[in-house]
Formats: sequence, C-alpha cells, structure tokens
Amino acid sequence: MATSPTPDTISEIFIMKFSIPLALLAVFFLASCAEEPPPPPPQRHRPTTYAPTQPQEYPPQQQPFNPNGPVQPATPPPVVASSPPPAAAPPTKVAKGDYPYGIPVPGKPHLVESPYSPGKYIDVEGFPPGTEVKDPYTDKIFLVP
Repeated sequence: MATSPTPDTISEIFIMKFSIPLALLAVFFLASCAEEPPPPPPQRHRPTTYAPTQPQEYPPQQQPFNPNGPVQPATPPPVVASSPPPAAAPPTKVAKGDYPYGIPVPGKPHLVESPYSPGKYIDVEGFPPGTEVKDPYTDKIFLVP
C-alpha cells in the first residue's frame, strides 16, 4: 500500500532538491552587494628625453663592401680627365641609319667619347657593339663601337 508523505519527508525532499541552487543564489546575491574597489589613479609618465645627437653628414659615408676588410679612407670619386681621342679610331663611321660610332676611351673598356660632344665620356656598359645609344649632352644618336 502507498503511504502519504509526512511533513518530515516533505521538508527533507525540499531541502535535498533545492539546497544547491539556493546556496548558489545566496552567493551571487552577496557578491553583487559587495563594493568594488575604486580604480587606481592614472600614472603620469615623464616624456622620454634622448641624448643630443651629433649632426649627420649628408650624404652619409658609404660603407665598405667587406665589413671585415681593412677600412678605406673616404675620398671623392676620381674625375675622368679628358684626353685627346686616339688617332686609330675614326670618329664617324657610317653604319646603321647613317649614325656615327662613339670613340673608345683607351684603358676604359666601358667608356666612349661621344662623336657629337668631344671630351665628354659616356658609359655604355651593358650595350652590345652596334647598339644605338643617345648622347645625354646633345640628345643625338650614335652607335656603340
């Protein structure tokens, strides 16, 4: 036969079923009532002061190719001195489109003297012989010897 629950068993059932949720609710309630500490005052940082720098030379000195090699003194690049054209090379040969050839500079494999502006050297490195190039001084076309 089934017995009806007594008041003792009802209170035991209520305590067992609702004790954990009731405890959690009490903890959350107490935690929400606690005061939060005030935020710390903002700290002021001093501005950074750098040591005074020495004036830099412009343009900066070029670094050597081999950092482990001996240090070379800084000297300005040598100026190409103008020399009289060699007599062996004719200054103007007629070729492609009636353009003259540049005059090779002795001892300088990549420099030629322009047939249009004597005494002015032009670097033609990377251009094969017979290539048309423009004289930067006169904007006229000549051929690489």
